[in-house]
Amino acid sequence: MMIEWWQILLITLYAFYQILDEITIVSSAGSPVFAGFITGLIMGDLTTGLLIGGSMQLTVLGVGTFGGASRIDANSGTVIATAFSVAVGMDPQLALTSLAVPIAALMVYTDILARMSNVFFAHRIDKNIQDHAYSAITVNYLCGALAWGLSRALPIFLALVFGGPFVASLAEAMQQGVLKVIADGLTLAGGVLPALGFAILLRYLPTKRHIAYLILAFALTSIFITLFGNISAVGAATNVSNSINSVPMLAMAAIGFAFAYMVYQRSVEGGSAPVAKNTTSAKGEIEDDEL
Repeated sequence: MMIEWWQILLITLYAFYQILDEITIVSSAGSPVFAGFITGLIMGDLTTGLLIGGSMQLTVLGVGTFGGASRIDANSGTVIATAFSVAVGMDPQLALTSLAVPIAALMVYTDILARMSNVFFAHRIDKNIQDHAYSAITVNYLCGALAWGLSRALPIFLALVFGGPFVASLAEAMQQGVLKVIADGLTLAGGVLPALGFAILLRYLPTKRHIAYLILAFALTSIFITLFGNISAVGAATNVSNSINSVPMLAMAAIGFAFAYMVYQRSVEGGSAPVAKNTTSAKGEIEDDEL
């Protein structure tokens, strides 16, 4: 299967938009799982897109950007891995490790270029403010947005246009040729990446303080997976509708909402300290118990 010109165009436009969404709009359209969803939808294989996007989302779950630091671009890695996985028939897990992760790491350099160009436009905006040139502020702001968008759209466009034959030969060698041993190792490593993301996340979360909630959530998740997995198996054996498969996620969502509401209530009650009355003594001095 070849990547059609309209697919390249739509994917490139999304690549341009997703970084702007990530740094300004923040509607979650600039996340790996959404990138996999959109790319899979364009390529005609939603399952592959969600599998790669979800795996990349878990991989970078605990990775954040602090200050001016750059991190791996999981969105761009997801887009390219999904597109080529569907186009050349590559196994999604193999595409994750051989394409998504390396490309996500390489895109750090285009991220740095975008940041450097935006520093230039930011200084121009500072001067525009001093000169009260408000129309020029808009122009420089849009130039900065253009630099951000091109930092993702241009590499992805070039990869989709010129990288097809290389990726096709690489996929064939990894699936049937001399690189199959390496591909098996990469596939095994790909299964560890989501666990690595969780480990990084737990490293920065206050896990020790909330260890009871962590144990409880793990136990409840295991119980519900086992319980509803067995119910689904019985339902499949008795030709009962498989709609019950959606129940575990609803149960997890309900439990999460309950805990979130408990934490919210406790934070509200803890933050609403009683306000002392402004009582003064006969001499006009504030009483000791009001200090």
